[in-house]
Amino acid sequence: MRDLLPWLRLVFRRPGRLVAGAALIFATLLSGIALLAVSGWFITETARVGLLIAAGTVATINLYVPGGAIRFFAVARTVFRYLERVYNHNTVLQLLTDIRVALFQKLSLASRGDRTALTGAQWLSRLTSDVDALDTLYLRLIAPAALAGVISMLVVALTAVLFDGQAALLVGLLLLAALGVATMGVYFRTRQLAFEQSDRQENLRVGVIEHLEGFAELTAAGRTGKHAAWLLRRAHQVSSDQARIETRVGWHLAGSHFLINLATVGALWAGIALFRADAISGPVLVLLPIAILGLGEVYGMLPDAFGKLGATVASAVRLNRDSAPHPHSNPHSNLNPDRERETGDVAPTDTALQASDLAVKHPGHALLFSHFDLALKAGERLGIIGHSGSGKSSLADSFAGLLAPAQGAIASGPQAYLTQTTVLFDDTLRANLLLGSPNASDAELWRMLELVELAERFAGEPDQLDCWLGSGGNRLSGGEARRVALARVLLSPAWVIILDEPFTGLDADTRKRISRRMDTYLQGKSVISLVHGPDALPGTDRVIHLTG
Repeated sequence: MRDLLPWLRLVFRRPGRLVAGAALIFATLLSGIALLAVSGWFITETARVGLLIAAGTVATINLYVPGGAIRFFAVARTVFRYLERVYNHNTVLQLLTDIRVALFQKLSLASRGDRTALTGAQWLSRLTSDVDALDTLYLRLIAPAALAGVISMLVVALTAVLFDGQAALLVGLLLLAALGVATMGVYFRTRQLAFEQSDRQENLRVGVIEHLEGFAELTAAGRTGKHAAWLLRRAHQVSSDQARIETRVGWHLAGSHFLINLATVGALWAGIALFRADAISGPVLVLLPIAILGLGEVYGMLPDAFGKLGATVASAVRLNRDSAPHPHSNPHSNLNPDRERETGDVAPTDTALQASDLAVKHPGHALLFSHFDLALKAGERLGIIGHSGSGKSSLADSFAGLLAPAQGAIASGPQAYLTQTTVLFDDTLRANLLLGSPNASDAELWRMLELVELAERFAGEPDQLDCWLGSGGNRLSGGEARRVALARVLLSPAWVIILDEPFTGLDADTRKRISRRMDTYLQGKSVISLVHGPDALPGTDRVIHLTG
């Protein structure tokens, strides 16, 4: 359960919304129980009065107050249910946003090696099913369980007021047992099975995705049928285990309802004794047992939620494990101009980036560099030239904090990093550019587009800055997409700019024009440019050649 604590802290960051949402759930449940109780009292009272009149006895009944109460609680239950669904589902969406933001913040601090340890299918599972398992912690578990306890205590207090202390003690013990059976009893009976089931479901999900992605290769190898049969066997195992979990949940649901019914019988038995002693009236005798029966709706939602708690814990374990930053990860990740001020780990004022005795390697592979020292002065332009496979991109990753050094240390000012791979989001041009500088004005965006010679291209678009770039920027050519990514990095207010093959896909003339504009625009900033040849290098003050 400790694995849930980081995510529970996120949930409780919005206490106002949680309290308001819980109040709506409470009002809905209380209205339902009150509707049953008042209806039971009213039916019994009208029957009693009818029998008295039939026997020739003068009797009266106030039809308006209880009738009005029934109508009020019926309408209130409907209204509160609607408001609760709308409000709490909006709260869940906000909690989902918090969880996703926190997850991506953790991932931004993890090294590239940590992130690439999982396949794309596994990350898809993390970002969908595992996150979805966490965003209902409040709505499915915390609020219903807490409110079930509160309403149970109110029913016990009502028993003590209407009946007596002994009846209240009996009802309280039975309801406490019912609550335990419906919550922690289910959890302890299903936690290990649900935990393992969650892992099996993830493995099955990943297997199906990989089957679809590799269908051509499987077909070519003649393994499609065998792989599909293997997936079906795993699916059958998942279904069998799920049936076992549902069976246990069902038995606990039945057990909690049995205890509620037992509490109802106990209250009725105690009430009959009090009725015979003329301590309570007949309608009051009926009111309390019916109110206790109404707890079935309150308790009915708990077993299923707690039966899935083991799977939720499994999701939290996976997310905590796979998004945990490497213990030696460089905190200087890109596009965060305030991070060094927060950590206090800043290079000397005249040095923008300093690497001392740096060793670079990928997990499970040989060293690429060792004993590498570099001091980049403030405002200096450094070029690093190396052929493909020489390790220049790995060195850039280390400078940017994406690859934890195997040895040594890196101190740096705020950075912006253009990776060798062009990454654009399925969003508008404006949204992609604002990732570099969220507060940039439209004039600044157009100025940057002019610098990379894309202003005319997008001025002709009907939506201009708001035109959609498509999935991965597929509406653009390779050179255009590269220039959008370059513009995004150049917009950053960071002091240190790291450019890995900045002019990929551009012809020589375009590269020269953009390079000249960059020299002027980047005055005062420190720039590290990593390229495969001198013809692809922007203006530099000195050049390092990588060999090997």
